[in-house]
Amino acid sequence: MVSGQRAEPKRKKELKPQFIQASYRGPRAPYPGPQMGSGGPPPPPMGMRAGGPGVPPHGYPASSPTYMTLVMRKRGKASSSTCSSSSSSSSSSSSSSTSHKTSTNSKTRESGTSKRELKKRERSREKTKRVRKEKLKKSVQSRQSHSNVNGMPRTGISPGMPPPGMQGPLDRKRAANEARAPQQISKPKKKKKIADKILPQKVRDLVPESQAYMDLLAFERKLDATIMRKRLDIQEALKRPMKQKRKLRIFISNTFTPGKPEGEDGEESVSSWELRVEGRLLDDAASSKLSDANKVKRKFSSFFKSLVIELDKDLYGPDNHLVEWHRTPNTQETDGFQVKRPGDNNVKCTVLLMLDYQPMQFKLDQRLARLLGMHTQTRPVIINALWQYIKTHKLQDPHEREYINCDRYLEQIFECKRMKFAEIPSKLHPLLMAPDPIVINHIIVGPSVYNRDRKSVDRMDGPDAKKTACYDIDVEVDDTLKQQMNSFLLSTQSQQEIATLDNKIHETVETINQLKINREFFLSFAKDPLEFINNWLISQTRDLKTMTDIVGNPEEERRADYYYQPWVQEAVCRYFYGKVQQRRLELEQALGIRNA
Repeated sequence: MVSGQRAEPKRKKELKPQFIQASYRGPRAPYPGPQMGSGGPPPPPMGMRAGGPGVPPHGYPASSPTYMTLVMRKRGKASSSTCSSSSSSSSSSSSSSTSHKTSTNSKTRESGTSKRELKKRERSREKTKRVRKEKLKKSVQSRQSHSNVNGMPRTGISPGMPPPGMQGPLDRKRAANEARAPQQISKPKKKKKIADKILPQKVRDLVPESQAYMDLLAFERKLDATIMRKRLDIQEALKRPMKQKRKLRIFISNTFTPGKPEGEDGEESVSSWELRVEGRLLDDAASSKLSDANKVKRKFSSFFKSLVIELDKDLYGPDNHLVEWHRTPNTQETDGFQVKRPGDNNVKCTVLLMLDYQPMQFKLDQRLARLLGMHTQTRPVIINALWQYIKTHKLQDPHEREYINCDRYLEQIFECKRMKFAEIPSKLHPLLMAPDPIVINHIIVGPSVYNRDRKSVDRMDGPDAKKTACYDIDVEVDDTLKQQMNSFLLSTQSQQEIATLDNKIHETVETINQLKINREFFLSFAKDPLEFINNWLISQTRDLKTMTDIVGNPEEERRADYYYQPWVQEAVCRYFYGKVQQRRLELEQALGIRNA
């Protein structure tokens, strides 16, 4: 022993509390407190009185795992305090204070560790509960989706199915929750599938006539595929302009009104004429077969972009010889145009009509028109015709496919030996011009025309008689099938009728499947009632545990010794006490008894 150093007394080994690892048997039912309206706190059941033989003052039985855990914690604290007191009596004041701090720190660490472990266990339990609740919701939703109108289960002869008209614990709890719950928000109906229409093979074996239904179902699928394909074709066709050529007959007529000499009234009128330009589409054989309701009469002005009537400049002067009409966004369509001027002589007039092309058409350059064989066309048609010419004469560069080697005709038109295909639209722009207007030369005839020898006279019958000239021109109008296609795509009457029939088919098939399940259910019960009832009870027990978040060991629970353990008495007492309090509360609510 070295001098100057004080010998430290030997410390006894501290005893740490030992925790009993008890298996978790589900959440413990809380101690039932006093109920409202009972007139005072009811006495606890046997084995639960404070200070009684079965339960200590803290409320846990002596044989329960919780009680054993509390006892071991107290023993650990007592042993640690004994060790600290003995060491302080044998050592000096400095060493005793140091040992006391050390024991205090160790207790603090132990208590902190136990708290952390408890928190971890609580978190894991909460997580497990959440997962089970999610699984339970999914299972309940799947069962509700497979239930029919009568509320009978649809899982057939599986062990977990109660017989029709018989409720298990799971069904009773579900019914009670539905009775207590308020009105729930209606969920969207499950979308029907084509597979839901198919009859099971067992039904087809039992009913041979059901094969005719399956044949009709196969034919329906083919018909639906054909109709869907045609609808897609119609939609694609409507994206392209559908035009057909029709004859537009133009009527140009003039009416002469003679002047009146000055009479007794002192009124004198000047002779005048009136020119009218009208027109209508000629009905062909195909369109005449359509009903009048489907016919849409277009106004005469809707075919033209502009109209100009040019009269004789010598007769009416430079300021009054032109009559013009041009389309504007706010133009109202009309069935004709009329011009009224004074005069009694023959008048030469020129009618210029500019057609309103939809889509826009262009007049080709003379050289390009001769090369492609077209005079007036739309821009896409012109580019397509030029591409066909390039492919026919193999003008595409074999190495650089985006380039086109111009032949002598294209070189004269585009003034280049080589160009990219992407440059064709820009090079076509100066070669495309506005289409030529339709020119009609007409003579407005005066009141009478005499020949030289006056042997014959060409005159109008009466002062207001008409002289009419007819001209036919080709115009492009929308195809009559386009309207029928649109009406076919937009019609919903047939779709609603088909949807109604589909719902009836689905309901009938569900009824057949439910009857098949009931038949199999009763057949299974008739063959082996004992085995069937046992399997049903096992399945119902499993479902009940899933709903109540109770975890257990099935291998232990199937043995009788498991139910002779000490905790069974406490569990039974708690169960019956809870049931009694529940019945008492229901009775008080029914009788209207309230706590004063």
